Amino acid sequence: RIRVSAVSVPASLRSGLRQLPNLLSASRLLAVPVLAALAIGRVESAYAWLLIAALLTDVADGWIARAFSLQSRIGAQLDSLADSALMLVAVLGVWSFHPGVLTGNVLACSLALGLWALENLLALLRYGRLSSFHTWLSKISANLLGLFIGTLFVVGFEPWLFHLAVGATILASAEEMVLLAL
Repeated sequence: RIRVSAVSVPASLRSGLRQLPNLLSASRLLAVPVLAALAIGRVESAYAWLLIAALLTDVADGWIARAFSLQSRIGAQLDSLADSALMLVAVLGVWSFHPGVLTGNVLACSLALGLWALENLLALLRYGRLSSFHTWLSKISANLLGLFIGTLFVVGFEPWLFHLAVGATILASAEEMVLLAL
């Protein structure tokens, strides 16, 4: 038995889990074109449930990778790519099904999306790839955004959750730009 982050698992099980986080990230990436087609075709129910499933893979891949010491450089890069693609298709879905969220909050949405895009552009210019800092603030931001988007599609618009998620996103993007400058 190997003891990993307070989780004791047989070596054979750990070996079998090795690619699971990457498979979850890849499934999130593969969901993106399907989600885009559903948003363009205005099939909200299927879009919402697939989006929620994809958001849950974002939580699961990181937890599994950390809990079983399966983190890898390629895994972090795949996770960042899948997160960015999912963010774009989530914005498309919000625009398609709940445009009032964007049009009623132009400044907040523009600032959050603009800073996020700027951070990604700066990372591409500096590293030739998306950044994979995975700071606590970026994790909190991603979870709040996921919670907001899931809530939006299942329950409806919650202004307090929107502002919390957007505020965390702005702070996380600023933090990542500071890290890029170091």
